[in-house]
Amino acid sequence: MQSALFRIADSIDVPFLTFNFWVSVWMLFYLFMAGFFDLNRIITYATRFTDEVFAFLIVSIFVLDALYDPLSDNGLFHYLNSAHKSHEDFEEDVDYNYMATGLLSVLLGLATTATAFLFRSFRHSAYFYFEGVRASLFDFAVILSVLLYTCIKHFIFPSIETETLNVPDNFGTTFECCNDSCTTFFPDDCEEQAASVGSRPWMVDPFDLNGKSWVPFMAAGPAILSFFLIFLDNGITWHIINHKSHNLKNGDSYNYDTVLSGFFNFVNSLFGLPWLVATTVPCIIHLHALADKDKEGKFRSVQETRLTGFFAHLIMALSMLALQLLKLIPLPVLYGVFLFMGLAALGGIQFWARILMFLQQPSKYNTSVPFIQYM
Repeated sequence: MQSALFRIADSIDVPFLTFNFWVSVWMLFYLFMAGFFDLNRIITYATRFTDEVFAFLIVSIFVLDALYDPLSDNGLFHYLNSAHKSHEDFEEDVDYNYMATGLLSVLLGLATTATAFLFRSFRHSAYFYFEGVRASLFDFAVILSVLLYTCIKHFIFPSIETETLNVPDNFGTTFECCNDSCTTFFPDDCEEQAASVGSRPWMVDPFDLNGKSWVPFMAAGPAILSFFLIFLDNGITWHIINHKSHNLKNGDSYNYDTVLSGFFNFVNSLFGLPWLVATTVPCIIHLHALADKDKEGKFRSVQETRLTGFFAHLIMALSMLALQLLKLIPLPVLYGVFLFMGLAALGGIQFWARILMFLQQPSKYNTSVPFIQYM
């Protein structure tokens, strides 16, 4: 979404962050009006088929981005391509072998996914004497997998280079300026300079319009498209989470959340930060992590609490104090986490279960689920 806004800003010769800010202003207005006039009532009429087709689309994007995105360089199997951008830094190294790097990257990613599923499978198994051990393996399956394969990379295969997270050395803005006006980017726009003069200010200048005073009004058009995307993405995700089969006790708050979404995206744009949306896959994973389910996967109850969301974001904020440690995590391991999230979310999508029925023997169908009983 914001990549499209960047192309628009570039075509009209206006700084992207300024244009992005004015789009967020209009989007805040649209989302406020949507909440005020209860437009979310439309979302509540969406059928399960609509919800699950949307969820299946988002899950497919997660899986494709983790394995092989044909439209970008994202994905584990792109490492097997000698022209991948991660190999460019080692072109002068005669000992570098891109195939070794590619093979190790694929193995690290797939092994991270498989190990996370293995740890989660202990939840209802007979292994280990204490229930607490099995529950801990289930709860911390992803973290343990990331730590395990990060250690394997650095201690067993230290000589094979793999792509790591692109993390800055210090906590701050990353737009390096060619001059004091900070309208050009170092080093792309000033290759003759040896160093930048500094980074951009934290606050975006809303009036850095390059002499085009009509831009704040023109931004209302792209903001409509952004509004529809965020409104539908958030609304359908909330509708999936609040489905009656999940046995949630607390009520929903579609309109309140819509207004908050617009406000926080406005604040983020003021600081030049990415927008926030209710990402479907992490929301489904979060729901299932807090659920008490039987062996067949049916929801008995859900531990409804705000603490998990609070502490998750608190840990993300504290991770800014450990930037050097984050650089140690191989990017293929994180691709494995994305693959795990996508595949784990598939299990809760009825639309996917119906697709799998095409490959199953009818007499072996699981007739305990309603959509097969009345098929």
